[in-house]
Amino acid sequence: METTIATVRVVLPHHLRKLAHVEREVAVEVRGSVTVGAVLDALEEAYPMLRGTIRDHGTRRRRPFVRFFACEEDLSHEPADAPLPEKVATGVEPLLVVGAMAGG
Repeated sequence: METTIATVRVVLPHHLRKLAHVEREVAVEVRGSVTVGAVLDALEEAYPMLRGTIRDHGTRRRRPFVRFFACEEDLSHEPADAPLPEKVATGVEPLLVVGAMAGG
């Protein structure tokens, strides 16, 4: 059985771009199902310095104040293994990793 490989575009916030020494958008290859978890796995494999910055080392859950958006939808509370929209899986639209703000 052949594993599918998708090239997914990811837009990172400024502080993570600076840490990884990359431009605003990177492309990662995802093997198998294109999910947030799979994209983050590929991102952390390509840029090891990002490990632990987007999701917790131990639980692998999204860190507080980090949000995921794609195709004008907030995907932050979707399960990590939920498929991303087709436009993200085909590289038409990027997955946005956004640093959220809080305050009052």
